[in-house]
Amino acid sequence: MSDELLSRFLRYVRVNTQSDENSTAFPSTPGQLVLLEMLKQELNELGAADVQMTKHGYVTASIPANTRKARVPTVAFLAHVDTAPDCSGKDVKPIVQPKYDGRVIKFPDKPGLTLDPATSPELRTAVGKDIVTASGTTLLGSDDKSGVAVVMTLVERLLREKKRKHGLIRVCFTPDEEIGRGVDKLDLRMLGADAAYTLDGGAPGEICWETFSGDAAEVIINGITTHTMEARAKGMVNAVYLAGKLLAALPRERCAPETTERREGFIHPTSVEGRTERALVKFILRDFELKGLAEKGKVLQGLCRGLQATEPRARIRCKIHKQYRNMAYWLRKDMRPVELAREAFAAAGLKPYDHVVRGGTDGSRLTELGLPTPNLFCGEHNAHGPLEWVAVQDMESAVTACAHLAELWERKA
Repeated sequence: MSDELLSRFLRYVRVNTQSDENSTAFPSTPGQLVLLEMLKQELNELGAADVQMTKHGYVTASIPANTRKARVPTVAFLAHVDTAPDCSGKDVKPIVQPKYDGRVIKFPDKPGLTLDPATSPELRTAVGKDIVTASGTTLLGSDDKSGVAVVMTLVERLLREKKRKHGLIRVCFTPDEEIGRGVDKLDLRMLGADAAYTLDGGAPGEICWETFSGDAAEVIINGITTHTMEARAKGMVNAVYLAGKLLAALPRERCAPETTERREGFIHPTSVEGRTERALVKFILRDFELKGLAEKGKVLQGLCRGLQATEPRARIRCKIHKQYRNMAYWLRKDMRPVELAREAFAAAGLKPYDHVVRGGTDGSRLTELGLPTPNLFCGEHNAHGPLEWVAVQDMESAVTACAHLAELWERKA
C-alpha cells in the first residue's frame, strides 16, 4: 500500500491549489479544479460508483454496501484539496527522506532553514519512518493532501477487500476549506450521509471533536484626504494612522494567538490595507465558548467606539459575522461517531486520544448543519509553512484505521 499511497500524495502536492479569500469564484482558484478533475478521474479508474463533480467543484463517490444488513448508517469520509494562502503552494518540490534517522533536516532551496527535532519534537516519533518535506520555499500541502491521499487509498482498499463488510460509504473532496468556505455550497442531501469524518488532523490516534467557535470582523475606517501641503488647514484625517492606533490598542499580551494557549481564545488581526482616505483591518475572533466569543466581539467594538471618540471627523465601522461553531455543542448529544473512532483506532493498533483544536474544520460547519463530523488524524505536522512534513507510515495508519471504522459501523448496526 505504501508505494501507491506515496505516489498519490506526491502527485497531489505538485498541483498548486492555494485558495484565495479575495476571490469571488467558487472554488476560489482554478488550480483546485485541476486537482478535483484528477480525483474524479482516479475514482472512476478505481471502480467507485456514483462518481460526480458538482458545478461548485465538490467531487463525490460511493463504495456500495456489501452487507446483508438493511439498516447500516451511511458514513462519509471527506478531505479538502486547497492549501493555505499563508505560504506559497506554487511549484512544490516534495522530498522523500527514507527511514528518517533523527537528524536535523536541511532544505536545498533555502540554506539556513532547518527542521530540527529540538524545536519540532514530533519528529522523534518518526525515526525509522519515511517522511516527506518540501524544498524550503513553499509549504508541502500535507494539509490536507495527506487526507486526500488517505481517502483515495481507503476507496481502493475497500473496493479490493470484499470480505470486509460495510454499509454504503460516501467520499467527498471539497475546495476552499482554508478560507472558511469549504462546505458553503455542499448539498448534504446529495451527500446522503448519517455520520461523517474529515481527514485533516495530526499524529496517529488523534481524534478531534471539540473546536474553536469563530467569527470574522472587518473594521472600515474612512478618513479625510487633502494635499499634504495644506493638511492642517484643510483638516486631514489619516485613516492609516487611525488603523495603527486601533492595532496598538489591542490587548495583545492576553488575547493574541501568540500569547494564548489551550482553551484561551484570542483577537487576531489578519490583514491591513489602506491609504489616507480609507483603511480596512480584518480580524478573526476565536473562543471555545460562545460567551467568550461574544466578549471578544464587544472588546473590538469598544475599541472602535473609543477610537471614534478621539477623532469624530472619521467614520469607523466594525462589522462582525459568524464563521463556525464548536462542534462539541452537538457531538456531546451523540458521541457514537467519536466512540466508534476510538474503537477503530484501537483495533488498528493505535492509542486513541482526544485533541482539542485551536481552530476549525469543515466538520465544525457540517456538525452544526446536522451531520456529525469529527476530525481524524492523517499525519499533518507544521502546517501552513515551509517546515511542513508528513510520515508515509502515519498516512498508512490512517487508511487502516478508517477501514476498521467502516467495518465497525456495519458491525454495530
